[in-house]
Amino acid sequence: MKIAIVGAGIIGVTTAWELASDGHEVSVFERRGAAAEESSFANAGVVAPGYVTPWAAPGMRLKVLRSLLSSHGAVKLRWPVSGRDLRWMAQWQRACRLETYLANRSRLQRLAFYSKTRLHEITEARELSYERSQGYLVLLRSRRDQKLVQPGLEVLRAAGSVFREVDADEARRIEPALSTDTDLAGAIHLPEDEVANCRQFALLLKREAESLGARFHFNCDIAPLSRTAPRSLALSAGSDAIPFDAIVMCAGVASAALLRPLGLRIPLTPVYGHSVSANVREPLNAPRSAVMDERYKVAITRMGLRVRVAGSAEIGGSLDTMNPAALQTLYKVLHDWFPGAATLQAGIQQWKGARPMLPDGPPVIGPSGIPGVWLNLGHGSSGWALSCGSARVLADRIGGRDAGIDLEGLGLERLSL
Repeated sequence: MKIAIVGAGIIGVTTAWELASDGHEVSVFERRGAAAEESSFANAGVVAPGYVTPWAAPGMRLKVLRSLLSSHGAVKLRWPVSGRDLRWMAQWQRACRLETYLANRSRLQRLAFYSKTRLHEITEARELSYERSQGYLVLLRSRRDQKLVQPGLEVLRAAGSVFREVDADEARRIEPALSTDTDLAGAIHLPEDEVANCRQFALLLKREAESLGARFHFNCDIAPLSRTAPRSLALSAGSDAIPFDAIVMCAGVASAALLRPLGLRIPLTPVYGHSVSANVREPLNAPRSAVMDERYKVAITRMGLRVRVAGSAEIGGSLDTMNPAALQTLYKVLHDWFPGAATLQAGIQQWKGARPMLPDGPPVIGPSGIPGVWLNLGHGSSGWALSCGSARVLADRIGGRDAGIDLEGLGLERLSL
């Protein structure tokens, strides 16, 4: 089939690769000047399937309220808050019910474990070389943090994740550069989880997809799909519409507006995150792989010769405005744990990205209900961890094959549009 993909982030690139591998004629259209320049550009890079769980969970409303009142809280509301954001928050609150949470957690984790397997299969089959390292350490600053994390450990056990609860001494043997000046009660070590450079992988896989005939078109701002010709694409600035056998929407938050003329109301909203990347100053003072500060929900990861600190979750505001308070939290956590790790005087990359989140957690993968229009969107903060599996699932569905996992709850019908 002649298939168009809208969006060349990690979801669009992996989808292009899988469809091209299946022998389809693939064209990818991206509004930016290169692949993986938005949400996929400078994320934390953590691939930890057991930690992929919905935001919408019992008790989360109280946690979010506490976070809003804390100077270094992980979740913040920013002005202006749009009507879309308010509707999304109302749907999110309804999804916090225990039964809904358990179903969505199961859906996310089976997709995340499948995706990790697919990521490794592609990496090995194509002999891809990108920045990656093994192991993930969740740092617990106090006994209270240790107590609060226990329900999360039950989730890991249920998911079949390999992990150990370790004391402070063992944590510092795993990550020798951890500062001894910051209180550490213990940690959770997940030796089979990893950190990897999402954007590097995307650029490498784009090249592999091109070798199979996929074509990428950049600086193409696509117009909303037409009800009269939903399988055709035109530029928003005006152009002749190009017909395709199928359209796959992978455009992140922008997908909602592109699909609206078809009568689809996808409840996507951007939840903004920040990161800071800096050159390693002294390798012995830098992390070996990835750590997560559980209290502040900030990840510190090793990206080759750089250190990346990533976190924050902001609803409202805009992509164009950096939040100084969020950046201050990132620098604080970096200094707490790895004070001599990075050169912070020059060459720093500060980044803000929009995570395309659905209110209940899992993405939507599959048919839109409009013949020939397919969806692979709404991966939120877990796009990197879910991308390879989501792409394979979508390609199998387009090809009329059974997917490698149970697809219950991963379709559009879950949202009851």
